[in-house]
Amino acid sequence: MAIPPALPSFAAIVVAAGKGLRVGGDLPKQFRIWRGKPLIRHSVEALVAAGAQPLVVVIAADGENAAEAALAGVDGVRLVAGGATRQDSVRNGLEALAADAPGSVLIHDAARPDLPTAVIERLLAALDRQPGAIPVLPVVDSLAVAGDGEVMAGKAVREALRRVQTPQAFRFDAILAAHRDWDGATDAGDDAQVLMESSGSVALVEGDERLRKITFAEDFVNTGSPPSHLPAFRVGQGFDVHRLEPGEELWLCGVQVPHDMGLAGHSDADVALHAITDAVLGAIGEGDIGTHFPPSDPQWRGARSGRFLEHAVGLARDAGYAIANIDLTLICEAPKIGPHRPAMRAEVARLTGLAEGAVSIKATTTEKLGFTGRGEGIAAQAIVALTLA
Repeated sequence: MAIPPALPSFAAIVVAAGKGLRVGGDLPKQFRIWRGKPLIRHSVEALVAAGAQPLVVVIAADGENAAEAALAGVDGVRLVAGGATRQDSVRNGLEALAADAPGSVLIHDAARPDLPTAVIERLLAALDRQPGAIPVLPVVDSLAVAGDGEVMAGKAVREALRRVQTPQAFRFDAILAAHRDWDGATDAGDDAQVLMESSGSVALVEGDERLRKITFAEDFVNTGSPPSHLPAFRVGQGFDVHRLEPGEELWLCGVQVPHDMGLAGHSDADVALHAITDAVLGAIGEGDIGTHFPPSDPQWRGARSGRFLEHAVGLARDAGYAIANIDLTLICEAPKIGPHRPAMRAEVARLTGLAEGAVSIKATTTEKLGFTGRGEGIAAQAIVALTLA
């Protein structure tokens, strides 16, 4: 496969000084979790991966702690205090870059988390022709001009209109001069309009529906198309074995099962929950149960394995995924699993937040073959599917 050419060098500004009140709550929306990480982190990471250098994040005067927490571990980010308006905030970001004198700069809204590299490529290429470039999409709905009393007063020609997105790209000297010349008496709407007022031309390039803006509380729940860097679903598998010994309790799927022997292990040795936990961890690439709960750690001696599964489910949620379904197979000669299956399904559903119909628990034997056939132990195999939350 051919290696794509490197992008031209550019700086970037991410505007994140707003309060985001329409989503509700006390935390500004740019710092709320979306797809498993703070909203702002998605676009910042995309810009860094595309080669933005330097990268300035403009924040509210009291937003430093929240921004540092949201962007922890992202290298090369500078935090700059914003102003009273969006134009003031962008101006502060541009002034913070003036000493670097970059050739071009991308100005992006933190509320647009999914930023395709192809859009960045188109924007930077357009700067060879014009001092500014913006991503746009066609207007597909009919438009009406509203008059007094919410009465239709006329129509708009949609063919002449475009939906404007960010990031917007500019030759740095041109946009800095335009912001310095802006009178500040009116709201420019966006940076392209600031440049146009300064007699600069703005190229229109193809945008992307993935650049949708997160605006309302429901956008954090119904997030539409998956972001470009995350697959829509993931699958993990887990396998575990524990030895049967006299004098031990037998726990399977979080349910204590009467039997003359139980499973031996550092925790409660619930082989079923261990297999499911490993399947969840495997689906998100987070190692295995021993990585998170090492048997050498005495705090996990005798611990209920439901804690391990709940931890794995939480990690999946933090990564932006929800469990879709679980398929578990228990492999043993005894005890009989059938009588306990309803209770087991109910407990696994409770631990994972699933409906019982999304939990399958099966049992089989090995026809007296191997260690399970000889009654020396119980094995479990699990497959888990995850979907974007």
